Amino acid sequence: MTEAEAKKPQESLQDRLAQVVELLQRHRLVEDLTHRQEGPHQDRVEGLVHRQNLAELQRKLDDLHSADVAYILEALPLEDRLAIWQLVKADRDGDILLEVSDAVRETLLADMEDHEILAAAKEMDADELADLASELPRDVVHELMETLDAQQRERVRSALSYEEEQVGALMDFEMVTIREDVSLEVVLRYLRRLKELPGHTDKLFVVDYDGVLKGVLSIKRLLVNDPEKQVAEVMASDPVSFHPDEDAYDAAQAFERYDLISAPVVDKNGKLIGRLTIDEMVDLIREESESEVLNMAGLREEEDIFASVWKSVRNRWAWLAVNLVTAFMASRVIGLFEGSIEKLVALAALMPIVAGIGGNSGNQTITMIVRAMALDQVSTGNTSRLIRKELGVALINGLVWGGVIGIVAYGLYDSWSLGVVMTAAMTLNLLLAALMGVLIPMTLMRIGRDPAMGASVMITAVTDSGGFFIFLGLASLFLL
Repeated sequence: MTEAEAKKPQESLQDRLAQVVELLQRHRLVEDLTHRQEGPHQDRVEGLVHRQNLAELQRKLDDLHSADVAYILEALPLEDRLAIWQLVKADRDGDILLEVSDAVRETLLADMEDHEILAAAKEMDADELADLASELPRDVVHELMETLDAQQRERVRSALSYEEEQVGALMDFEMVTIREDVSLEVVLRYLRRLKELPGHTDKLFVVDYDGVLKGVLSIKRLLVNDPEKQVAEVMASDPVSFHPDEDAYDAAQAFERYDLISAPVVDKNGKLIGRLTIDEMVDLIREESESEVLNMAGLREEEDIFASVWKSVRNRWAWLAVNLVTAFMASRVIGLFEGSIEKLVALAALMPIVAGIGGNSGNQTITMIVRAMALDQVSTGNTSRLIRKELGVALINGLVWGGVIGIVAYGLYDSWSLGVVMTAAMTLNLLLAALMGVLIPMTLMRIGRDPAMGASVMITAVTDSGGFFIFLGLASLFLL
């Protein structure tokens, strides 16, 4: 694939967004012009123009995939978003609600009447309903459960019984099951009678009469083998399977490791109760990645980019308050050495360099450690090895780049002793950053917190205060 081809889907998505925005702006401009004109048929003309513009905009939306409409809604300010949402056909509401982010979904649901939410939810599968249930009004959920048949109701309750990060909360109930004692020809005839196959069906699940999983039959094997063969002869009897209480992120890693498209979910007795599909795993990995980025910056939850000022403030204030406290601590460290700074003004110019490089180095270490934790590559047995490795990297970087900045300091201030202090301070602060870059996420994980939560804020606090103290302390000892 060429670079141009790789960029094409994203560019076309941006083009679609631009076209929708242009149509919205044109619609409002024309409406404004017709509203200013006076005449005996003004209301009729205004109504006709309004319908024509909305019809053109609605045709554009009808041509777009639900995921593309979701992207456009997320990229629009609230007023424009709700205007577009009103033009979406009711039978597509459910699909789009599942595609948008949680923060945007909240704004869309707030704009819908209960009967509209109910109509959209009726088009969803049990696993999809379980995903949305926590965000729907309680009376709507109760009324919706009453409209489901016994099997669907039980499936929704089953999905809701698991924690959000467990496999059971993500499993799909739509799947094709077959017996092992039938021929492939019988299976083919059975599939032809179905109206359609569930999405992401790359394999059929072989079960006995009690519903216990015996193996899986891939569509590829079904098509290329002799139709007279029995399913038992062709099926894989040891498929990768999951239990509903397993960690969903572990399952996502298994999907990546084994190149899975779908996989069975079985209970403790081996009975098939659902399946996982690649689309859910991709969504989970993306959400985990986004959550990790937000946590590193100290944001508590996903934020709608066009959310109100007050909502954004509530999401961001906590770690800013922590940062303020740590910044005050760093300022007090500087205050301890006011006399040294007064005697040698060069210290004030050079100390941000030591702290800044330490912060960058610490963030690099934390990023590597958090990633390794996400991949289950960190254990108690290799912690000391990791610390030694990161300290070694920090020592070399400190001597090399500390030497460079030491030479620069000597050139600027004609003081070889200042250059030596800069090199020593840089090296010591990088060693401190490396040590804390390993210990902070590991400590957070040990106390049951997300290892990425606020890690960037904490490492910056440590390297700022530590860097100032080390540099100014060394300068006070050897330069004054």
